[in-house]
Amino acid sequence: MSTEAKLPGLGIFRNWLSLFGLLMASCSILAFCVLMAMDLLSGEANPYSGIVAFLVLPGILAMGLGLIGFGLILERRKMRRTSGGTPPPVLSLDFSNPRVRRNLIIAVNATLLVFMVTAIMLYHGYHFTESVAFCGRVCHTVMEPEYTTYQNSPHARLKCAECHIGSGASWYVKSKLSGLRQVVAVARNSFSRPIETPVKNLRPAQDTCEQCHWPSKFTGNLDRTITRYLADETNTPYSIRLLLKVGGGDPAQGPVGGIHSHINIGSKIEYIATDDRRQVIPWVRRTDLEGVVTEYSAPGFKLDPAKHVIRRMDCIDCHNRPSHIFRSPAESVDMSLSLGKLDPAMPRLKKNAVEILTAPYATAEEAQDKIAATLTSRYPGDPRLPAAIAEIRKIYGENFFPEMKTNWKTHPSNLGHMESPGCFRCHDGEHKSGDGKLSIKADECNICHIIVAQGQGEQLEKLSAKGHAFEHPGGELDDTKCSECHTGGPQ
Repeated sequence: MSTEAKLPGLGIFRNWLSLFGLLMASCSILAFCVLMAMDLLSGEANPYSGIVAFLVLPGILAMGLGLIGFGLILERRKMRRTSGGTPPPVLSLDFSNPRVRRNLIIAVNATLLVFMVTAIMLYHGYHFTESVAFCGRVCHTVMEPEYTTYQNSPHARLKCAECHIGSGASWYVKSKLSGLRQVVAVARNSFSRPIETPVKNLRPAQDTCEQCHWPSKFTGNLDRTITRYLADETNTPYSIRLLLKVGGGDPAQGPVGGIHSHINIGSKIEYIATDDRRQVIPWVRRTDLEGVVTEYSAPGFKLDPAKHVIRRMDCIDCHNRPSHIFRSPAESVDMSLSLGKLDPAMPRLKKNAVEILTAPYATAEEAQDKIAATLTSRYPGDPRLPAAIAEIRKIYGENFFPEMKTNWKTHPSNLGHMESPGCFRCHDGEHKSGDGKLSIKADECNICHIIVAQGQGEQLEKLSAKGHAFEHPGGELDDTKCSECHTGGPQ
């Protein structure tokens, strides 16, 4: 008996649509295997080959399989019409026929191959969409500021997803749905410049940050020395040695106090922010260990708190730039001077470098060219010039992104109170209780830190356990907040 008689149903496979689908599926599997081999041999992750291998090719494979099935349906309908309404013969298998057995083995193996490749695609596709290369390098122009600062951050060895998504399927799905909207925005060139920090839909710090940074641990005090340079002829250094009272927030682990008392396990601090970046905080509510509730309001805040979003304070309210840190020109230049990457002996280098970094540039390429040209004109023939140009260019490339309109001003840090309000968003002395007897004071600096030593040279050897009163270089100041003068730019 002929094969056709034994396998009458196979005729439905003989249509161009199914054959084209078979070709698409076969080519996608072949291309996937080639890209996987290239990826394994190269040893370096390429985000664009990853997109093709784990996102595009699975779609082509699914489309090819769909076309095969759709072609079969259309072919059966065609056979029914040409046979006068008689249904096509049902596929029958004669296992006594060696050719049928051989074809069946081929079909089963092909099906297993498709399932295996599909499983590999889905597995690697899932992990690829959580990779740093996918997050930071696929949309290069859009995410360049975030990706660059991430690489220079204390969390550079963590994957983006560990902080932005965390564990669990629900947050992964939420992030990918949000990502689809971002893809559309990139395709339409309608994304914001700069990219706004997603403070409203960030996962709570308890689910992300606190998985590594144990909030119950008593930290105690930390010794830190901060060195700044004056914008004068000799780039005069001025150092402040601080004892930071980090403390702890769990009475079972150590005394509750210092900076981390803001996240006291037994008490609660809540606030209302009236701007999208949570920089304006006109209302604060504190519930202490005994359950006593005290509300503090800034002058002019007469609104009903119940009609606003009340947020409980956590790590991210102070540590709001844990990875994507855009350093100011002044801070960056000070750091390079203290590390010897810039020579303090070059006259007025601090002042000139900060002015050059904050000048308006349309593109990063223009900035790099003008940095070199301006420094060359101000230090002609100086043998230290090439090193200075290279370092200031590096500072600009790591912190300034003119195409995305992104720098330290667009993403201020709330850690401290030097170049942005930070602590003084609440600790300004103006937030008072309803009866006016209590306030969130601004002059209780010793609660969070004490100045062990300050100045330069031998002055830094005069240590005080009780702390020195702050001496501002150049004379005493009134009650002006640090950030009102120290903006991070020229002074």
